[in-house]
Amino acid sequence: MVSLSLQGEGRASAAGKTVTVQCHEATVDITVSADLYGIGTPVRAEELRLGPLSAGGSCGAAAAGSGGSFLIRANLSDCGTALSFVGEMLIYTNQLFYTPAPSPGGIIRMNGAAIPIECRYARRYNVSSNALKPTWVPFTSTKSAEDVLDFTLTLMNDDWSSKRSSNVFYLGDVLNIEASVTQANHQPLRLFVDSCVATLVPDQTSTPSYFFIENYGCLTDARVTGSSSQFMPRSVDTKLQMKLDAFRFHRDPRSSIYITCRLKVAPVSQVDMKNKACSYTGGSVSPRWKSADGSDQVCGCCDSSCGSGFKSRASLRWKRGDLSSTTWLDWKSDATVGPLVVLDGMQDPFYFNDHFKPRSSPSPALSAEVVMLAGVVAAVRLVCMAVLGTALYRRQSKSMA
Repeated sequence: MVSLSLQGEGRASAAGKTVTVQCHEATVDITVSADLYGIGTPVRAEELRLGPLSAGGSCGAAAAGSGGSFLIRANLSDCGTALSFVGEMLIYTNQLFYTPAPSPGGIIRMNGAAIPIECRYARRYNVSSNALKPTWVPFTSTKSAEDVLDFTLTLMNDDWSSKRSSNVFYLGDVLNIEASVTQANHQPLRLFVDSCVATLVPDQTSTPSYFFIENYGCLTDARVTGSSSQFMPRSVDTKLQMKLDAFRFHRDPRSSIYITCRLKVAPVSQVDMKNKACSYTGGSVSPRWKSADGSDQVCGCCDSSCGSGFKSRASLRWKRGDLSSTTWLDWKSDATVGPLVVLDGMQDPFYFNDHFKPRSSPSPALSAEVVMLAGVVAAVRLVCMAVLGTALYRRQSKSMA
């Protein structure tokens, strides 16, 4: 049995080992602590699910004993679980989704989470007809030995020096998103982003949705909406940074947005129509596609088609050895960041006051107050002058008498 630490937004260090995975020959048991985030606030069984909703089946959680925990038991082939092969290993991967439900008052006080779930089995061959019994290999002990690639998607601060501390944005803000990969002892690799989609829930197949990277690395947001979204010039092969103008879905009151991207690596020398990072620049004056790697010629297909559809995750595998050989197949994985809370100015009066204060003239309410104050001062002055005049007149009359 292996314990996986929750890597939630802003809660990773406090979550502790609240999710445990036990892999069997044909099934997997996932035990989730009711105190998922380790902060004393319990979650509910109906808020937990293995795999996306589109997977169907009985993939939800049920109470497990009286220890304040929940259990999800599923066949390895159910709930949208993907199978891949890495060397002599069979790897089953999925995600445990925590989607907080709103309270009766319609509010949500917890962030959702997508927790990677993985089972590994050694492939063993013999000459008998006996069935092969897979053995569980702990993820932590095989990561370095098998050189598993770790893909991540992170929100960064304005100077890209560290992770952004807040996930709240306003329309007009810019999202700095950094994709990265840890490549262990592999030969030099370069990271690419095949596609990205924004949704209102963690399920990337849900609607509404907005694809802003398509066609094997073409960032189309600037072309479609006229935004300034773009890939940043690449400085490190294992990272790819993009700036994305904040947005909301039209006529939908929900503010939370999840961004899911398909990340992959390829040999550093392999930059072509299917391994590229292209941004649309120049607007309507001098529009063109520009590569983050300086190879603008590979972006020419972004206005048409850069190849056939993506391979399924189950068909992907990693061939160790000479990366330049034809037997090498690129390694891909999905990564999600969210929820991002995108508000418009009208939803936050403090933001509105701070960002849209008039600079040249006072507001109508302020002008009225100034006029009233000036009137009072003038009236007081007139009264004082009248009293002073009367006193002087009486004093002069007495002296003449």
